[in-house]
Amino acid sequence: MNILIALFPLVSLIAVGCILKKTRFLTDGFWGNSEKLNYYVLFPALLFLNISKVELNLDTVSSLIMVLGVVTIGVAIFLWSLKKYYQTPITRFGVYVQSQLRFNTYIGLSLVAMLSGTKGMQMFSMLIAVAIPLVNIISVLSFSTVNAENLRKTCFAILKNPLILGCVVGVIFNFLNLNLFEGIERLLGLFAAMSLPLGLLSVGAALQFNQIKTDIKRLSLNVFGRLLMMPLLAFFTCYCFGLNQFETTILVTYFALPTASASYILTKVYAGDDRLMAAVISLQTVFFIVTYPVLVEILL
Repeated sequence: MNILIALFPLVSLIAVGCILKKTRFLTDGFWGNSEKLNYYVLFPALLFLNISKVELNLDTVSSLIMVLGVVTIGVAIFLWSLKKYYQTPITRFGVYVQSQLRFNTYIGLSLVAMLSGTKGMQMFSMLIAVAIPLVNIISVLSFSTVNAENLRKTCFAILKNPLILGCVVGVIFNFLNLNLFEGIERLLGLFAAMSLPLGLLSVGAALQFNQIKTDIKRLSLNVFGRLLMMPLLAFFTCYCFGLNQFETTILVTYFALPTASASYILTKVYAGDDRLMAAVISLQTVFFIVTYPVLVEILL
């Protein structure tokens, strides 16, 4: 499928969400409630169904996870070394870490589903089942002093994450070859079908372009790093580990995604630079529409 055709419905839904929010066609209460519904019910159902039905190839899964870990942890160590060298304040360091390591799950799953079908969507679900707890732990620690107490609290919060629970239950059903009552499975299928369109609308509603003039230099570095350097690093790592084209496409797509909209919430919770975070999210989301087709043309 042509990459521009695949991107068109995604971009359109994001644009519609942005327009609906700016024109106040829907109230702010709607967006807050829809995000909550998606986070706690619809998206976990989608992850569960994909992971519980995927035909696991342990070699493929382990290769994907290995590259994910090498790139994510390697970049995290690099960012922490820069923090120490430049004496970066925690309020901004947490923004930089999230801008490079977190990813927009709604855009990712929607795009992979269109490009690679059910198989790609299932493999991407397996990948983010590991990525979600990993990047969340790193992101929280980036806003605080790394110690045993902070790590314990973070891990406990991760264990209660509905997305993680959906992934874990899906893995259990898959390994034990369990099946749901057909009526329940159809119900979860309806929930899953609503998740991505609603998620993409919410991505558009979260865009805040009035914050873009916050700091052009830092914004440019964050956009360039996440949307170009991260996927290039992933491609090189995939080549070194001998991954095939399908596996490489999944990983390059993952690392080419803009950062998660939820990064703004975490930044506010930890009293970080939320204006800079809002600007990073908005710019990365917009520029992704340009950078991803270029990467596909050059690398994949």
